[in-house]
Amino acid sequence: MDRATAEPDVTAIPGPNAERWIEYHGRHAAPSEYSHEFVWDVTAAADGPFVTDVDGNVLLDFTCHIGAAPLGYNNEKMLGTLREFSLIEPMKIAGQDMYYGAGVDPESADVPGSSHLMEKLIEVSSQYGMDTVFLSNSGAEAVENAMKITYDRNPAAKYGLAFEGSFHGRTFGTLSVTHSNEVYTRHYPELAGIRTVPFCDDRQCTPDACDCGFFAGDGSGLRGLFDDEGGHVNPEEVAFLVLEPIQGVGGYRFPSDGFMAEVGDVCDAYDVPLIVDEIQSGVGRTGKMWASDHYPVEPDVIAGAKGLRVGATVSRSNLFPREKNRLGSTFGGGDILSSMMGALTLEAIEEHGLLDNATERGRQAMELLRDGAPDHVVDVRGKGLMLAVEFDAESRRDAVVEEALTRGLLTLGCGTKTLRLLPPLDATEREIELGVSILNEAIKAS
Repeated sequence: MDRATAEPDVTAIPGPNAERWIEYHGRHAAPSEYSHEFVWDVTAAADGPFVTDVDGNVLLDFTCHIGAAPLGYNNEKMLGTLREFSLIEPMKIAGQDMYYGAGVDPESADVPGSSHLMEKLIEVSSQYGMDTVFLSNSGAEAVENAMKITYDRNPAAKYGLAFEGSFHGRTFGTLSVTHSNEVYTRHYPELAGIRTVPFCDDRQCTPDACDCGFFAGDGSGLRGLFDDEGGHVNPEEVAFLVLEPIQGVGGYRFPSDGFMAEVGDVCDAYDVPLIVDEIQSGVGRTGKMWASDHYPVEPDVIAGAKGLRVGATVSRSNLFPREKNRLGSTFGGGDILSSMMGALTLEAIEEHGLLDNATERGRQAMELLRDGAPDHVVDVRGKGLMLAVEFDAESRRDAVVEEALTRGLLTLGCGTKTLRLLPPLDATEREIELGVSILNEAIKAS
């Protein structure tokens, strides 16, 4: 496959081979979120955003596995480096309870590993004074460990704060701070003391012009929790406030600077640790390394995953427990291949100028999507290559996702009526124009 000339080419989705794979998979798999009846053929040609399914259909993938494959498929920026290594077994070791290296010292190592990944994470988070990392398997574990270290910091804590519309994972702890869809949380037990406040997704919102209910009077719903008159939460008993700088599952909701400034000011004023969940929005997706970099906030803890290939809880050493075994191995920190790929991803973003590319290609995509958009498109929004198209109804959004798929473009829904796009960070001008033209055709046909 030649990425420079590849085009979507679809006969039918799902085709007969895909139907057999789906039936076979479904014999033993628990029901889950299979967004498309698309079955990737891992043995077939794929490059960047282009991928082949088990029926030979070629598709343009603007989902990047919900951001977990930030450079798409078989990207030479990754494979060119990976080919240099002879892989070994075991590829998993006992997490951060065991060391591993590659040669006599870290500086001369040919193979980047978990130690190198942690060093790169500190480099890209130095603007927040962060110097310590705990690696794990997943984004949910990254958030879990973020909550654990803040509770450890404040043994008197009774409360944690989260926002309406949030999604932070599917473990019991992270579900307690997830408030985007009732199906995720129904009947499951919760951590005690979790309080929620409105998330303002009006990008122009200011304290003087607010319709969402976050700003009120001389303060905000968040500040009001701690107010001497009328507040019902003692800030000294708050372990953390957890925030997606840009809400993902909740609908690709982008806040205003005024909202984010208030969040930052309240956390600073009352010494409440701010955890930012950068699992979907981080690692260059928005044109900056972290989405928080766009906003007037100073996070105390960053939870990352997806594009890093492992979970990562990043903070300052004074927030982490000093007692050994207070945080234990969660195995993922010892995944040799995943740690290597996470380090190489961060290197590729820097080496190939992918933050700037994400910014420029995102601007191109939004211009093409806004140009001549029909009335049933309510909003087009985004930062970098974290893009959203909101429709007038959920049924319309779902119809557009299906229409795009029949034309060879993979997209994803989020929220109630929003379609999201996550092209590879190195997407080209041609690929953005091609993908958006297909999407615009699907919109007009729906």
